[in-house]
Amino acid sequence: MSMQRSGSGWFETLLNNHTNISSNGEVFSVKVRRTNVSTIVETLDKVYNLDWFTSASKNECTAAVGLKWMLNQGLMQYHKEIVEYFNARGVSAIFLFRRNLLRRMISILANSYDQNAKLLNGTHKSHVHSPLEADILASYKPVINATLLVPNIREVEETTKKALEYFKSTRHIILYYEDVVKNRTKLAEVQEFLKVPKRELSSRQVKIHKGSLSKHIQNWNDVEKALNGTQYESYLYGDYRR
Repeated sequence: MSMQRSGSGWFETLLNNHTNISSNGEVFSVKVRRTNVSTIVETLDKVYNLDWFTSASKNECTAAVGLKWMLNQGLMQYHKEIVEYFNARGVSAIFLFRRNLLRRMISILANSYDQNAKLLNGTHKSHVHSPLEADILASYKPVINATLLVPNIREVEETTKKALEYFKSTRHIILYYEDVVKNRTKLAEVQEFLKVPKRELSSRQVKIHKGSLSKHIQNWNDVEKALNGTQYESYLYGDYRR
């Protein structure tokens, strides 16, 4: 469970790199599957039964099967019924959030821009596998609404808090993208949580917005003024490598 542009695509490729894990993507991005509780339950049943039909083609059995689910894809709306389903069927949840919400905002704006601009030879890509493609996508510098910046960050924090409150009775683990990037022992914790043998996990995905945020925001001075002196000031300068 995650929010858009929080590293969930990268994280899912790491999970699927494990021979005993099968994560089936953003199943509920298709609106008809989240029309109501019935369609959600029906879709979940299909996902969790998939292994009966696909395991024959694998060399090893799947110990953990699942999907990637965004908070704005019916999860919050039907949280009571989904929690009941999870607890009744023994579903475990991994929450993946992002600590630096300013970086997430840049990623959202840049991805939204590229849906129309299609910078990579007329093709839109949300994730890339080469440093060249990453540099091309990172060449677009969004303008951030400095007036709404702090309220927007607070709104995301509130949604995160609400989600954790809604799903507190489920078997779950909470991860932050930055922690997984910096500390690969987090992946060992995840594998332990999923009760699968521990393996080295890798992904071909390449990070798009690397280094100092000042080079990725067109109106950097406005953003700096808006966050300086607030509890979010650290977002301006926090960096990590992958």
